[in-house]
Amino acid sequence: MSVVDRIRSSDGALARVVAGRRRRSARRRAILLGLGVLIVAAFVVTLMVGRTFYGPDEVLAVLFGRDVQGATFTVGRLRLPRAVLAVVAGAAFGMSGAAFQTMLRNPLASPDIIGITWGSGAAAAFAIVVLGLGGAPVSAIAIVAGLAVALAIYLLSRRGGLVGLRLVLIGIGVAAMLHAVTLYILSKAPDWEAQEAMRWLAGSLNGANWQSAAPVLVALTVLGPVLVLLARDLDALRLGDDTAAGLGVRTERTRLLVLVAAVGLLAFATAATGPIAFVAFLAGPIASRLVGADRPVLVPAALIGALLVIVADFTGQFLVGARYPVGVITGVLGAPYLLFLIIRSNRTGGSP
Repeated sequence: MSVVDRIRSSDGALARVVAGRRRRSARRRAILLGLGVLIVAAFVVTLMVGRTFYGPDEVLAVLFGRDVQGATFTVGRLRLPRAVLAVVAGAAFGMSGAAFQTMLRNPLASPDIIGITWGSGAAAAFAIVVLGLGGAPVSAIAIVAGLAVALAIYLLSRRGGLVGLRLVLIGIGVAAMLHAVTLYILSKAPDWEAQEAMRWLAGSLNGANWQSAAPVLVALTVLGPVLVLLARDLDALRLGDDTAAGLGVRTERTRLLVLVAAVGLLAFATAATGPIAFVAFLAGPIASRLVGADRPVLVPAALIGALLVIVADFTGQFLVGARYPVGVITGVLGAPYLLFLIIRSNRTGGSP
């Protein structure tokens, strides 16, 4: 082959690579746009449908600040904060779960599997039952406890270098202990306090208001961009520490920043809604399936988390014959997938 032919061949191969990247980028943009449209559609339906139906014109009038008899209170004070909280909490759960799964290279490394949400849950149960607290103090205690448990799991897993499987196993053990503590607290509680704690632990948007939605929105606005800026370094960690370090990634610094940002998102969302089951666990794998395992999944996972929560909440309210907390619906979706991962891991003899 002559030199000219070799140059032409290399140019053709480069052109195919560039074309492939453009197709994948276009596909990713289309998927993100499609998810955004679905979220907006679900958001609008949530505002319109309830015990009283309000048309699009009435909903838009309320959103633009006009007074509409009945709709101003029902849509503006009840449905709108609930829908906003569903979207922002779902996005926080989804992005946090995808960050953990990517960083630890394990689909089981989700905050609700490795015990972080159980830390918030146990602390909230203690605050409600033992301390007799409610509202903002319970949320603050849940946030601090989630951060503390995440730090403890990280330090316990760090000996000899952080290994994803070790962290998952330690996290599952911590989750089991915290679950036992929670059950013990509930077993000693008076009936009405136990019911309040169980309602929180189930993961629910009942009682959502602007005071509970605003901190989650602020956390997502501040910490979400931090994770997005770290996405390139986070993806490099998939290749292993040595390879990532060879690419110029400061692995320990990146892990610490990702851990703080992801746990912060998770803690604020959990404090507002309770530990909505399996959203953080499901969003990342679904995003990876849609956009490709080699593409950044944080933003798609956030959108999928938002869509999962708002659709699951609507389903639990109106589509199953009785009213169920959103965490019950997401638990029904997530449990079979968890069993699938465990069965696949046993068959292959490796990690999921």
